[in-house]
Amino acid sequence: MMSAKTIVVLGGGSGGIVCANELRKKLGGEHRIILIDKDEEHTFYPSLLWLIFGLRKPEQIKRSLRALTKKGIEFIQGEVTEISTEKKSISLNRQNINYDELIISLGAELNTKAFPKTPKIFNFYCLEGAKLSGEAINNFSNGKIVIFIGGMPFKCPAAPYEFAFLIDSFFKNRNIRGRISIEIYTPETLPMPTAGPQIGNMLKQMLESRQINFNPEYKFKSVDEGKIYFENNKTADFDLLFVVPPHTAPEVVKKTNLINESGWIPVDRETLKTKFENVYAIGDVTTIKLPGQYKTDKPLNLPKAGVFAHYQAEVVAENIVKEINGQKPDKRYSGNGYCFLELGSHKAGFAKGNFFATPSPSVAIYSSGKIWHLGKIAFEKWWLWKWF
Repeated sequence: MMSAKTIVVLGGGSGGIVCANELRKKLGGEHRIILIDKDEEHTFYPSLLWLIFGLRKPEQIKRSLRALTKKGIEFIQGEVTEISTEKKSISLNRQNINYDELIISLGAELNTKAFPKTPKIFNFYCLEGAKLSGEAINNFSNGKIVIFIGGMPFKCPAAPYEFAFLIDSFFKNRNIRGRISIEIYTPETLPMPTAGPQIGNMLKQMLESRQINFNPEYKFKSVDEGKIYFENNKTADFDLLFVVPPHTAPEVVKKTNLINESGWIPVDRETLKTKFENVYAIGDVTTIKLPGQYKTDKPLNLPKAGVFAHYQAEVVAENIVKEINGQKPDKRYSGNGYCFLELGSHKAGFAKGNFFATPSPSVAIYSSGKIWHLGKIAFEKWWLWKWF
């Protein structure tokens, strides 16, 4: 009789939810699956942009993580204060939990310290900030809107561009688009650079065709009430500033010996194993070097997005199950991913491809239309039904 295992999943985002579900479904009841998150609720982040424009209410895109208990997954709400790979234990809420297998899916944290709290500056990458962004846009009728990407890497590389298209569409519907300018400032060379120069240039042209100014290679220095300062001694004025704050690994991860010089957890790109036995990391908290590149001196990393966390979670869960059942853990993550791209007016684009392809990632974009927008709605409904 094999001994019962305790498998701990840290983080209730896309990757953690899928991993815990798959493990529970495929393993016998003698094995414990524990999911830990600091929040009691899961927020479906791909729908935040719809929330900003009044198309969703917060309760429509949130689910209680306690709902997982009816499937036989143990849920503990609490802030993880220590991950000890030596003792194979997790500390939280003044208790220690020992694990046999650990999956770290804690995501990326947003560093908002550099951005003053003023009625003109908004972080649209969190639920509270998205609500406030929506109110600000609703009450705005004249002036300059700046969308600013505060650092690399950041999750969901399409989101700032989708946001720009949706703002454009919103003010066109109000017949006041001519009174509003929309600018994007980013450290990137092109939109969604990992998808390649062809898609990047196409997106840039789409932005420009809608009078959205794209300003590449702008690195953030500081910001005050109405002006943003960049490292190249340039500045930009704004009436409303929407920020993608710089992303970092969570504090508890930074304190471990799991991270490398990038500040994230390096993993084997196919198995998601870390350098420690029985410890995996998936999703935004990881850094994965891609085998291909577009320019010889420009190495690429896998972007941070829910779709990657989802696929990686399936791989890790299946391999852990196989190992426990005495089989060969031979499932591999292939580098596939996809992304919907909201364009406004109930239309969307769709890109998909293989990011592990060589000599460079192989990504295709499909012609935009209402079908992809409906596809994104269907995906949201399926996701919230399937995993909860």
